[in-house]
Order: sequence, then structure tokens, then C-alpha cells
Amino acid sequence: MSSAKAKMREKKMRNQPASVQYPSCSQVENGGRGEDHHVSEGGQSDALPSSKRQRTPSDRSGWVRGHQKDGGGYAREMPKYITGGAFARARAAEVNAMLKAVTKTTGSSQVFASLPRHMRRRAMSHNTKRLPRRLRDLANRMREKSLQAGPKKKKEPAKGKSRKARRRHGNLLLEFNRRQRKNIWLETHIWHAKRFHMVKKWGYCLGERPTDKCYRPCYRAMSSHCLLQDLSYYCCIELKGEEDELLAALSQLTCKEAGPTFAAAVSLSGGRQGSVTVYRAGQYPSQPLGPVSYLWRPRTPGETHRQLWIWAHPTLKQDLLPELQSVCRCSEAVAPPVEPEVSNPEADHVTVAEPKPGNKGKPGAKRKRSCKDAGEPPPKKIVGDGTRLPSTPVTWKSSSTGIVINDLTMEILRYRLIGPQSHSVLAETLEAATVCDGSMKEQEPLLWWPQHCKDQSNMDLLQQQTDVFNLLKGVCSTGELPPGTVLGLTVDDPRLTLPKRKVKAVPSVNQSQEADEEKRSELKLRGVPQACWDSLLWEQSVRDNVTDNKISEKDLNCMRSELLVPGSRLSPTPPQGRVPILLVHQPGKQVGDELNSWGAGWDLLLPKGWGMAFWIPLVYRGVRVAGLHMSLKHSQNKAAPHFPHDYPDCPAGARFQEEQEAELLDRFKRRPPAKRANYIKHGCLAPFRCPWQQLAEEWELLMREEGAEGKGDEQSAAKTDVVTEEVASQQNTAPTYRPSCFYILRNRRSLRLLSGWCRPTTSKGQRPCRGAAEAPPLTPAAVTSFCSAHRMSLVWVRLTLLSKGKPEPHAMVCAPTAEDLKLFGKKLLSSGPQEPPHKDHLKCRIKSKKKSSKEAATSLPPSDEREVSDITPASDPNPSKDPHSSSGLVLGVWPDPLPSVTSHCSRVTLGWVTQGDFSLSVGCGEALGFVSISGLLDTLLKQPVEHRGKLLLRNPSSLHYRWVKLNIDV
Repeated sequence: MSSAKAKMREKKMRNQPASVQYPSCSQVENGGRGEDHHVSEGGQSDALPSSKRQRTPSDRSGWVRGHQKDGGGYAREMPKYITGGAFARARAAEVNAMLKAVTKTTGSSQVFASLPRHMRRRAMSHNTKRLPRRLRDLANRMREKSLQAGPKKKKEPAKGKSRKARRRHGNLLLEFNRRQRKNIWLETHIWHAKRFHMVKKWGYCLGERPTDKCYRPCYRAMSSHCLLQDLSYYCCIELKGEEDELLAALSQLTCKEAGPTFAAAVSLSGGRQGSVTVYRAGQYPSQPLGPVSYLWRPRTPGETHRQLWIWAHPTLKQDLLPELQSVCRCSEAVAPPVEPEVSNPEADHVTVAEPKPGNKGKPGAKRKRSCKDAGEPPPKKIVGDGTRLPSTPVTWKSSSTGIVINDLTMEILRYRLIGPQSHSVLAETLEAATVCDGSMKEQEPLLWWPQHCKDQSNMDLLQQQTDVFNLLKGVCSTGELPPGTVLGLTVDDPRLTLPKRKVKAVPSVNQSQEADEEKRSELKLRGVPQACWDSLLWEQSVRDNVTDNKISEKDLNCMRSELLVPGSRLSPTPPQGRVPILLVHQPGKQVGDELNSWGAGWDLLLPKGWGMAFWIPLVYRGVRVAGLHMSLKHSQNKAAPHFPHDYPDCPAGARFQEEQEAELLDRFKRRPPAKRANYIKHGCLAPFRCPWQQLAEEWELLMREEGAEGKGDEQSAAKTDVVTEEVASQQNTAPTYRPSCFYILRNRRSLRLLSGWCRPTTSKGQRPCRGAAEAPPLTPAAVTSFCSAHRMSLVWVRLTLLSKGKPEPHAMVCAPTAEDLKLFGKKLLSSGPQEPPHKDHLKCRIKSKKKSSKEAATSLPPSDEREVSDITPASDPNPSKDPHSSSGLVLGVWPDPLPSVTSHCSRVTLGWVTQGDFSLSVGCGEALGFVSISGLLDTLLKQPVEHRGKLLLRNPSSLHYRWVKLNIDV
């Protein structure tokens, strides 16, 4: 029996007589034999103490009570005889002990506690007359004793307020502001927090996925109706200055070889939104920063001063903003304006407002406190985006170039609607602004809309924008419109037309006039007219006026309560209910020959403060709301790289890969060793990350060795090849190219050439590629020239499984052998080759480490035994960096540095998968990732023409290779 059990037993038997002594637990364990617990005539037990008795094997005969560890039990035998006098004295002592224990009360117990439960009352604690008479004297004595002791110290009041106090508007506002110090909230945060799993990323608190199962409903919404996302966490950077100065500065960050730049004619006019990958100044094709989308404000006749908005991901902003300041030479920071603090007397004087005439005669009407009252918390103001302090400047200017940079993060909201019926949802939610009459103009002279209505040219422009917006109601699908179209508009407050219940928006089929059909066809072909591109959302003064004068929900409900017909629309519309917006078309899938324009939609740009006023009406039109998870799936179905997941050559992509590796490794360590995969035996060197740099370096070394062997034969043929001349011109245009670091190939001309080489000449059901006929044939000389121009480079590929299976992230893309290609046509497609199991030579080293730690634990005291037994290689806080040291090893994972990643398995590794899943749009497994250009061309050159582009894919936790078809979509 342990020491704790012995102490507990002694405490229980402290007040018991000697005749009421029972055998200890050690006696019970020994079988409880009759001779060990025999009671003598004097009432004393003749059992020896547990420390002096010797352990004997348990007697398994007799009655067994409970489950025994060794299978034994308690042996009970009836005594042969008893002594009457000794037996009666022992029972009398037990009865006296029981009565004494019942009647005796301790000092801490109350008198009424000795009563049966059915006689106890709560009032007995302060009214002794409710007690029975036999207990009143004892209760009075205890009461006098407590009074003489003096009053007890009162407990401190609880710090937390009641729920009613915490739910008051002022206290809620202060609590919300406190919770946003580290991670900023979007305006739709509370709506999302009730329905989504929230995550803290990039300085924001964002919704990742809904709490209900809606993966397939979200896909159906993207494919047939509308999916809604809040992208207000994207950062907006505004540039103002002369057009020539802006283009000269921004040209240093882009290159025409990678696609349209900021100076593209279609986007420079202001009628289309553009997208481009930006680099560090003069560092193309290496050192990219990431993708951005930009929008120019339409030109004003006779002016060269332009305005540009650049939308970037939050992780990209910290790298992009310093680069913009460098190329624009905007080093002069403009300090943010400091709001003057008002003292209490002045505040009281300011907040005295004349009572409304409607509240004069109402008895008991509450006085409405102004937000400037000293006792009221300040209104919620969004300062910063979670990545900067409120005192950090948001404006920078240049005295030499005249360019001004403004950080408009959280100043403009952005909602994205994805799906073919996105325009139908917008058409039913939004209504063009109504014109103010003469009475309204004099009523509110400080509002922007009555002043704007005074100019007839503004009303003519509003009518043109309204006509174009009404034409959208008859469009069958959003993908029919030109990509990147921009439409400026001013709309009424959508809360005024909110339906009573949720309805699903459908396209309108009532407009069948020939004139409208002609206009609609013109809209599909040429896009929105130039006059309708501009919007007052570009003006800072208008945005501030609209935000400050927004009608609150309380005032709006008061106006609705005064209507004669409940549920009807307010007439006339309040002058504060006009909001300038921008509608930007999203083209959807633009690469490849399949599912053209899938995922097209609209982006809705709003001034801050109007988030929930537009969010709820959109939800009431039957849209499906999604989070960050569906943004990744949307990019995957479009076969487009998702930032920052699929940009490993960017700083943000490298940081994301490190965070993802740490998260996956920590999740792997939390599982028991017997319940997790052994990646060493599977031949997977990097199950949690993709070592792109090592892959590019190894393939560069392999191609250099192969080129040295056949240098003489290939040198003469390369002089006359057309591709060699093209590659030489590309090398001359990129003098800053650094071969020491890998990069992603984004040259459009080279990608089209590579895409044509990957396509087989005879493929069943394969559409001809654009420009495939113009591509030169795949020859060793062409491969050598292409690889010499794009050394240390990777290419983005799409892999489609030719059989069943689901690709996973970090799956290996390998080159098939000649024997695999011979068996490809003979056997079934699902029967791919198998990887032979590898030997885990690190397992014995880890086991020996554990064994030595256990041996050391046995020689230590019991207090230190647990600490030594918990020390394992996976939980070592400071693992050794030496790969030969067993202290830094994790069972089933290769330690750093890794061996050769290309030749570690039986099939040569070409790259890895970054996104992989079963694609509902294609109907089979589809993977997206990167492969080495040198390795890909070397593999294509060795493959037969009919099997060109066939590769093998293997998941990290599997030994089975599956056949995939490689596509490079341009």
C-alpha cells in the first residue's frame, strides 16, 4: 500500500475503537486469509502490520470480489466457532462508535446539518426558532460565539460586470476596440464570427470556412449562381502624379516579356482593370515580389495628372510599399493629422443639442446622448490594418517627381461575387440613385448629393450609367462580358429595398426589344462606354462625406415606423442614402482550352462604413458566402497560382512555406509514432516542404555534365537553330539575371514554346494549342539553348490524373522510365509502377537514444524519473543541428541536410505539387505545382512522340505511382 493510501486509512480509523479495525489493503492483496484477520476474544485484531507481514501468493479459491490485476481474489471461509461474550462486546463498541460519530459535530459545521435532509430549511441559519427545541440552545450559543468574534471581512466585489452591463452599446464598443489591437476586424467580422471558423492571419481576423458543410454548395454557387467573399483585407495603395512620371517609375518594376504592364493601352485608359507581377527595381526575371491588380482613373480632358490604385495582398504590402517609395522617390513622409482633444466643459457645451420636436411631448422619452459626450466612448475608427501603428504616416510625397503615395488600406471595401449570375444579384440589390428635388436641396446643404445634382452634366452621366447597368439584367452569364470591364455608378441605400425574406436572384427575361438586344450585343462586344468609367468613389472628400453622414439603423427603423403602409419604401429617399460605387469585372479562367471564363464575376468597391449596409442585402438575394478556404479552391479550379501559396520565389511565398512546414511538422509530432507515416521508408525526403533551390541546383549540375559530354556535336547544330537566336536576344535583355537563385518562368513567349513541346502530336480528344504549329521541333540543340537561357528556373504546370486517385500537396512529380512507357499501353491505367520500400537506417539510432534515456531514468530518484522519460528526439526544445546527432531526429522524417532529391527514388524527381485535390470541375484528380525546366525538357526529349507529356505522380504517404498528363496553360 502506498504512503498516500496509508495516511488516508489512518485518518478514517482515527476515532474508531480497537474492535473496529479492518485489514489493510496489503492484507487484501495477500488473499485475505482467515488466519490473517482473525479477531481474538478481547476484541483486538491479531493481524500483523502490513510492514511486518510477508507477501504470500494469493489464494485463488473462494469468492472473488472485483477485478484483480493478477487474476486472484478474496478467499472467504466461515469460522468454525465464535465466543459469545467477545462477539457481543465487539458489536457494542461498534454501535457506540456509530452513535458518537452521528451526534458529534465539528467546529466548522452548523447545528441544522445534524438534522435529516427532509427537515433542513434555509431559514434555520438565521432564525433559531425554526429549529427543534432540543437544538435551539446549542444554536444560540454558537450564534453568540460568532457575534463575539466580530464581523467578517467582506469579499471583494467581482471585477467582471454583469451581462446586461457588458451588452450595452458603449461597453461593447470599448470591448471590440480592445480586441482589435493586434488583429483588425473587417466590418463584416461579427456576421462572420457567428457562422465561420475564424483565423488570425496577416494582421486580420478572417473567416476561414463555414461551420456547416458547404463545400459542394459553394462549388455549385460558383458554377451556376453566385458566391460572395469579403476581400476588404486587401491593401489599396494610391499613386497621384503626372502620367509620364508614374509610368517611368513603374516601368522599373515590370517587364513586357511577362505580359501587359502598367502602360498597357487597354488599362491605361481607365476602362479595364489589369494585373501584373511586380519585381524589385531592375531585377527581372529574378527577385519577384508578387502579383497585383491595378486600376487607372479615366483621363480628364486637358489634364495629364493621373490617379492609380494598386491592390495587393497584405503579405505583399510590406515588400511592395518600400519599393514604390524607392522608384517614385517619395521619401518625405506626411504626418497624419492629429485630432484636437476637447476638454469636458467644452464637450458638455458642444453636446447640448436642441430636442427634437417629436420627443417634446413624449413622457419618459430617453435623452439621446451624442457620440461626442464625455461619458460616451469614442466612435469606432479604423486606424491601420494590423501591420502599422496609428501614428505611422500613410502619405508620402516627392519634391522632385511630384508623385504622392497614399495608403488607403481599410478606406475602400471590396466584395467579390463569383458565378454566372453575379450580375443578376447586383441588378436586384442595387438601384441607381434618384435625383433630389428642390425641397431636399435646401434641407441639407452639407451633403454631397444635393450639390452634385445642381450640375446637369452630372445628371446626364448618371442616366448613361443607369442605362448600361439596366442592360446587365438581360445578360445570361457574367462571363459574356469583356474581362476587366469597369462601371462607375451611384446607387441608393440598399437597405431601403431589402426584401422581407431571402429570395434567389435570377436573370430577367422580360426585356426582349430589338433595341435592347442590339445594345446588349454592343455591350458584350465592346464593353462599357468610356463616359461610364468614372465614379465619385475616387474623390476622398466624397468618400468621407458619405461615411460621416450614413443613416444609422436606429434612425432608419424610426423612419420606417412612421410609414402609413408598413413595409413600403421610404419616399422621398433621404439625401444621405446615396453611395458612389465601382463595379469591376473579374474574367475568371483565361488560360487553357477548357472551362473558358469559369469563375467569372464582379468586384464591388465601396466607401468604408457601408460594409454591412451592402452585405445583408446581398445575402438576402440568395448568394452563398465563403471564406479563405474557397478562395484557394477557386484558384485551383481555374488552374491559376494562388498567392502566397504558389509563389515560392517571392519573399511572402518563402515565409508562407516556412510557416506551413512548422505547422505540419508540429501536427505530425502530436500523433503517436505508431499512428503516423514513416516517410523515410516511403522514400519521401520532404513531406512538409518543397526544396526548390536544391532541385534547381541539382538539375543545373546534371544538365551541365550532359552538355559537357556532347558539346562538340551540339555546338554546330545550335548555330543554325531559330530558337538559339531567340534565346540569345532574351539573354541580352536581362543583364541582371542571377543564376545562383531559382525563379519561376513567366516569359510568355517561352511558355508558349514550352507548352507546344509538351503536347503530343497525336492525342485523342486533344484540342490544338494556339501557336503550336509555329513552334520549332523539339531537338537536342533547342533543348540546350532553352536551358542555357532559363537556368535555375521552374515552370507552373497542371497535372491531370489519367486514373483514379486524389493528389495531395507535396506529392512528387517523377519521370517514367522506358519500361514504364512500354507497359503503359498494355496494362490498365490504374496499375502504375510501385516504389520499392526504403530502409530506415535512422530508426535504430532513435531507439538507442530512447533506451539510453530510460536507463538513465532508472538510476535517478523517482522525482526526476518522469522528466527523463519524457525527453524524446521529437520534443527536444533545442535539437542539435548536426545530422549525425540523434538528439535532433524525428522518427519517420529525414533530417537536414537532405540527400539528393532527384535520384533518391527509383524514378527521377522533376518537381512537387503545391495544390492537389479531386476537381469537381474536371471530374478527376487534378494537381498544380512546379517542375524543373531542365528536368522536364530532358524527360520530353527521351520520350516517344505518342507518349510525350506523360509523367508519374506519387503522394508522400504512398508507394504507388499514378500516371498524369502534363499541361502548361498559357
